[in-house]
Amino acid sequence: SVSSSFPFSLLSISSSDETNTIDGFEDILEERRNSSDLKYALRCYAPVLYKGVTPCKANMLKNIVLQSDQLHYVINQVSQESGEAPDIIQEEASVILEEMAHRLQISTVRFFAFALSKAFKTLFQHVCVNEEGIQRLQQAIQEHPVVLLPSHRSYMDFLLMSYILYTYDLALPVIAAGMDFMGMKFVGEMLRMSGAFFIRRSFGGDKLYWAVFSEYVKTMLRNGFAPIEFFLEGTRSRTCKSLTPKLGLLNIVIEPFFKGEVFDVNLVPVSISYERILEESLYARELLGVPKPKESTSGLLKARRILSEDYGSIHVYFGQPVSVRSLAQGKVNRSTYNLFPRHIPRKPMEETQSFVNDTAYRIVRLQEDNMVLKPWVLMASLLLQNLEGLELSVLTEQTVWLRGLALSYAAFLDWPDHAPTAKVVSSSLALHRGLACVSGGRVSLVVGEPLGPVTPEEALFNRAVSVLSCASYRNQVLHVFLRPAMLAVAMLHLSDEVYNCFSFLWDMFSNDFILCPGDIVQDFEEACYLLVKTGAVQMPQQDIVMTDIGQPTLSFFNGLLEPFLQGYQVVCRYLCEEASEGLTEKQYIPAVRSFYSVLCVFTGNLRCYEVLSSDMQKNALAALLRMDAVRKVKVADQVTLIVNKMAVNSIDDILGKNRMISHINQTQISPGLSLVAVAEDLYRDGLTPSYIR
Repeated sequence: SVSSSFPFSLLSISSSDETNTIDGFEDILEERRNSSDLKYALRCYAPVLYKGVTPCKANMLKNIVLQSDQLHYVINQVSQESGEAPDIIQEEASVILEEMAHRLQISTVRFFAFALSKAFKTLFQHVCVNEEGIQRLQQAIQEHPVVLLPSHRSYMDFLLMSYILYTYDLALPVIAAGMDFMGMKFVGEMLRMSGAFFIRRSFGGDKLYWAVFSEYVKTMLRNGFAPIEFFLEGTRSRTCKSLTPKLGLLNIVIEPFFKGEVFDVNLVPVSISYERILEESLYARELLGVPKPKESTSGLLKARRILSEDYGSIHVYFGQPVSVRSLAQGKVNRSTYNLFPRHIPRKPMEETQSFVNDTAYRIVRLQEDNMVLKPWVLMASLLLQNLEGLELSVLTEQTVWLRGLALSYAAFLDWPDHAPTAKVVSSSLALHRGLACVSGGRVSLVVGEPLGPVTPEEALFNRAVSVLSCASYRNQVLHVFLRPAMLAVAMLHLSDEVYNCFSFLWDMFSNDFILCPGDIVQDFEEACYLLVKTGAVQMPQQDIVMTDIGQPTLSFFNGLLEPFLQGYQVVCRYLCEEASEGLTEKQYIPAVRSFYSVLCVFTGNLRCYEVLSSDMQKNALAALLRMDAVRKVKVADQVTLIVNKMAVNSIDDILGKNRMISHINQTQISPGLSLVAVAEDLYRDGLTPSYIR
C-alpha cells in the first residue's frame, strides 16, 4: 500500500469504456491507382469560399496590407525612432512584403497535383483521410475564417495537406514556411505559387518586419480569402514527440476576434500519422550533432532514391473545429480592446496571453489524441526495453498484450482486421527492416555495419543512431501511456508520497511532453483511473495498492520512462561533477555527450543512449533552469550557465540513483582522460564492452 496524499476528492474522471475506432477513413490513393493522374490534375476545381467571397489576387492583397492603418502607424513610429523619412520606411515595408507574400496560381497547383500523385503512389501503400473531418471542414470554411493546425513530423506535411484539400475540392490554404525553402532554385518559387508565404525563423526586435508579417496574416484571415495553415510546434519534431507550442502566429490569428473584427475563428487540429517516416535516419543523426542538410534543389534531386522504398501508410485526421469564441467565453474580457484604437499595436494582456497559451496546449493535445498508431510503435516500445533482443514469439506475445493495454487507454490503433498476429508482426518487421531484423528466431535492433575498424566513438554513434531511430516510433505512443507511467515510476521508485513524486515528475518532464499548464491534478486523476481500469492498482481508502496482476503493467511503464530518468540523471551528474565554472550554453551539449561517452565505454551500460540526443539535453537543461537549479548569465556575447550544485544534487537524488551512476561514483576518471584512452585501458584489462571489441 502506498499513500497517495490526495489534495482532492477521489477521481472525477468519467469511467467510459469507449475506445477510438479506425472506421471512416478513405484511401484517396485508391482512385488515383485506377484513373488518370492527368485528368485528376486538370479537372474542374471550384471550391466554396468563406461567405462566398471573391478570391483575392496576390497584388490586391499586398496593396490592402500596405495601405492598412496599423502598418502606417508602425511606419511613422519607426520613422520617428530612426530619423528616416516615412517614404523610405514604406519602401522597406514593400520590399519585406514582396519577399514574404505568396503568389498562388492554379496552374502550379495542378502541376503539384499531378507530380504528387505519381510520388505518393510510389512511396505509400495508402493515404487515408477521415471523411467526417473533411465534411466538418467544408462546413467550417463557409461559416468563419479557418486556421489549419497540422502536426509536423515530416517535410511532406504541407504538401500532403494541400494535396488532400485539392482532392476534396476545398479551398487551398496559404502556408507559413521558413525562409530556408525560398533559397531552393525553382522549387522555392513553385512553393510560393502553390500557396506558401515565407517568414524568417526569428524577427528579433525588428518592429517593421513584425508589423508587415502580422498585418499580412490578419488581412488574409479577416477577409477569409483562404484558410491559413501553420505548424504550432514551429518546426519538425525530430523525435516524433509533440513539441512545446510556439505562440507568435497563434496570437496573430486570434487577435482579430478579440478586437471584434471577426465574429469567430475556427481552429482545426490535424493529426498526420506516418507508418514509416521518410527522414527517420536523418533525424537521428541530427539529434546526435550531425548538421542538418541545407534545403536545396540538388539535395531534393539526390533524394529521389527514396522512391524505391516502401513507407507504408499515412493517416490524416481532421479534428473537430475549435471555436475561439466558445473557448474564450468567460476567460477573456474583450471589452478592454475597445479602450484603444484598433490600429495601434498592443502587447497582449496577461489574461490574453494565458488564454492563447492554454489554447495552444489544448490543440496539440487534440493532435496527439487523434494520431493513428500502427503495430510497429508498440513493437518499438518493447524492443527499446530489451536492447539485447527478444525471441520473436515473445515479442509477438508481448505486442498482443500491449495492444490490449493501448486500446483500453483509448489509443487510436490501426491493427489489420482478421489478420493473424504473427502476420501483423512479420509485416511490420519487413517494413522496418532497416531498424530491426530477425536472426535465429530472435529480433534485435539493426546497427549499421562498419566498413572497417571503428573507434569507440564511432561504435557508440552507430548504436545511438539505431536506438534514436527506433525511439522516434516509441515516442508516438508516449502520450497514451505518459500519465500512468509517471504514476508507476512514482509508486515503484521515488517515495511513499506518490502525489508529490508525480508532481515532481510532471514538472520535470514538462518540456519533454505536452502537459497542459494547470492540469496536474486532472492528469494525476487520469493516471489513477487508467491504472485502476486495467487492474494494475486498487485504491482502497485513497491509498494506491498494486494488485497481484499489476506488476507487468507497472514494470513496462517504468521501462518506458527509464531513458528519460537516466538521461536527466546523467545531465545532473555532469553539471555537478564535471562542468567548469565558465561553461557556456554552446559548450553544454557537446560536453554532456563527451561525458556520457566516457561513462558508456567505462561501464558497458547500454540503457542510456538517448541522453546523447540534443533534444533530451536541451529539455533537461530547460527543466533545471525552470527549477532554479541552473541560471543563465550573459557575459559579453556568450551565455554562461551558473550551476547551483546543491539544488542539482537534490534533483538527482529524487530521480533515484541507478546502478550505472552508482558504479561511476566508485571509479576515478582523470578529468583530461580521453574516451579512446579509457577504452584502450579497459581493453587491456579485458573489460571493454563486446560491441566495442
